[in-house]
Amino acid sequence: MYAAERQHRLVERARTAGRVEVRAVADELGVTPETIRRDLSELERQGLLRRVHGGAMPIERLGFEPELATRASISIDEKLRIAKAAVAEVPSAGSILLDAGTTTARLADLLPTDRPLTVVTNAVPIALSLSARPNLTLLLVGGRVRGRTQAVVDAWSLDVLATTYVDVAFVGANGFSVARGLTTPDPSEAATKRAMVHAARRTIVLADSHKLDRDCFARFAELNEVDTLITDDGLSPDAADALAAAGPRVLRA
Repeated sequence: MYAAERQHRLVERARTAGRVEVRAVADELGVTPETIRRDLSELERQGLLRRVHGGAMPIERLGFEPELATRASISIDEKLRIAKAAVAEVPSAGSILLDAGTTTARLADLLPTDRPLTVVTNAVPIALSLSARPNLTLLLVGGRVRGRTQAVVDAWSLDVLATTYVDVAFVGANGFSVARGLTTPDPSEAATKRAMVHAARRTIVLADSHKLDRDCFARFAELNEVDTLITDDGLSPDAADALAAAGPRVLRA
């Protein structure tokens, strides 16, 4: 097994079980504990795991918020499938709102070129990627830019969103669950996401299945406050049914 394959398995194990224990996984994979410790150190350097005594835990369980570049390298295939499914929800004309995030950024890349759209976003990278598109009217929400996520937040952004009303808002989430709804680590981003939900006729949440039952610090909406949740087929049919029973239509891409 190559190091990259082994490290991928370590990340998946940590997310599924909540932690990785060095000795147990070394025995399972037939390598030395020192090899696993080196792998965990590398994964910690990449911002995917956090070392703890005897092993490691996923950063999400410890309340850490990964950098944008780190998030962009996680669940790449799943995010692309979610974005492709979300394209079908883009109106033939009208206005949409794109939240900051790596999955919404994939959707921005896939926006159709054959229709006139007004796009409102609080994401600096998305605004830059769409700025040269001739078929789009692009509006960048103003405010403080969070360096970690490149999202525009705080009072200026909330003032703009309070007087904005779009056809569809595509909103990201760091966690979703039946018990806690839709959550994100930072209160200022939660406030902006909450304003986006209220600024749209329809709200569609884009979140990969690894975020199921990951409850972050700040809740920005209950499940019954959004219309659709688009995730990937890593979400089990039973989990999809439970989420749908709480309110939204659930699509597994």
